[in-house]
Parts: sequence; structure tokens; C-alpha cells
Amino acid sequence: MTPPFLTVRDLLRYAVSRFNEAKLSFGHGNANAYDEAAYLILHTLHLPLDMLEPFLDARLLETEMTRLLQVIERRVQERAPAAYITQEAWLHGYPFYVDERVIVPRSLIGELLQEKLAPWLNETHPVQTVLDLCTGSGCLAILAAENFPEATVDAVDVSADALAVAQRNVATYDLAARITLYEGDLYAPLPATRRYNLIIANPPYVNEASMHELPAEYQHEPRLALAGGSDGMDIVRQIVAGARRWLAPHGTLIVEIGHERDYAQAAFSKLNLNWLTTSAGDDFVFMLNAADLNSI
Repeated sequence: MTPPFLTVRDLLRYAVSRFNEAKLSFGHGNANAYDEAAYLILHTLHLPLDMLEPFLDARLLETEMTRLLQVIERRVQERAPAAYITQEAWLHGYPFYVDERVIVPRSLIGELLQEKLAPWLNETHPVQTVLDLCTGSGCLAILAAENFPEATVDAVDVSADALAVAQRNVATYDLAARITLYEGDLYAPLPATRRYNLIIANPPYVNEASMHELPAEYQHEPRLALAGGSDGMDIVRQIVAGARRWLAPHGTLIVEIGHERDYAQAAFSKLNLNWLTTSAGDDFVFMLNAADLNSI
């Protein structure tokens, strides 16, 4: 009897069909069924993730085929994000270990860090100290350390489980000497004398109504890292309210709020939020300088 599948191309077609049939949701690194299938196949076969074409007509071993079918079915049956299946997530060219203790990295702040926050940061005041609030997997703290090589970085999360993942990623990038992890509620665990040139935060910001509508894939992620209260701004309000105390005189606060711009504008109507341009648009990340916070 001829096996139903022979090549990588066969399994790719099958996976795309299964994912579309199951009406899976995407957004944890891949935007569609094809990209998701290609990633899972290449990762499972230990092939370069940017090199599908040369292997499309390669014959699969029976053991490889079995393993791939198991991965495809797990994605369909469990509706788990691909990153939890592979325990790997990529953010702006950097791979990170992830599991269900943390949300899958996808922050737009990462791309701003790659540009060293140009042109918004004042070059006359170099970034020497960074605070990453709600650090989760530690991905933004690591990107900050990589892109501001003279800076030390403090990273805070209320979840001990998340910090265990962050610690693993910090060790992978050999940044333990420059990144310090703190367990606690936002600014609470920080040394009283610390001041920061840059505070970044990708906090829980999903409003309660949207939480009830999240696809199954997102429900695998920790609710603690997603839910931001009735308007999504519960944690964001605390971050903004405390920022002036912790910023250096010319420091900058950068906060990601997803699709909640209207709620953010309403919550901070007395502040002049500066919305930064990202690949997703101008509605997702806002900036405040220390001077902007003097009025609260």
C-alpha cells in the first residue's frame, strides 16, 4: 500500500488543509495557516526556519511522518499556539524559550528597541538604566540589553513562574550580569534609590469584554498576563501613576496597549500621549516623558 504522504510538500498541504478546516486562530508569531504549517514542519524536522523551498520534495522517513502528524493534530485538537508546542518563540530575529507560564512574545516595543527608539529618544541623554515592567519571558529586557549595550536592565513580574522562564532566557543570552529580575507588583520590589532613563511595559491590557471573546489559542496563555480590568487600563494606570517617581529627570516611559487606544485616551485625558509609529500602525504604543508626568 502506498503511504498517504511521501514528501514535505505533502505534509505542508495536509497541515494547511487541517488548520483551515479547523478554523484555527493565528497571531502568535504566524499570521496564517501556511506560515504556521511551514514553521511547525521545519522546526520538527530540525531544518532552518527560513529554508523551506529546498526541502519541499524531500522524502520523509516513517518516523518523521509520524512525528509531524502528531504535531499537526496537537495544534488542531488542543488549539495550542505553535510556540507552546515547539517551546520556542521568535521576536525580531531573537529566539526565546516559552511555555504556558508566559504569554507568547509579540510586543511591538521590540521593533522600537531595535531602532533604539529613534527618533523619539533624546541622544543627549543616553540610555544607561532600563526598567521592563511585566517582563514575562524576559524578551523585552533582553532586547533592551542587546540594543543598549551600555545599559543595565531591571525586569519585574508578579509571577514567579514567568520569572523562571525569564531567568532561563537571560542565561541563554549570557546577560545575567546586566539584567536583574525582581518578583513583585510593578515598582514595589525595586531598590528605592533606582532611577531609569527608560521604562518599558507591555502590561495586561485586554478589556473584560474582549477577554470573553478571545479565541481558544489565547486562552492557553496566563490570564494574569492578559486581563486588564473592565477597560483594560487597571495596570496601565498604576504604571503611569508611578512612573514619575522612578524616571530620571529626562527619562521616558513607553507603554503598549494593543487595541485599547480609546480606553487609554479616556483614562489619561489630562496627559498628552505621544503615539509611536509601529509596523501595526500608530495606535498601539504611547510614550510619555518625565516632564509630561509632572501634572499627576
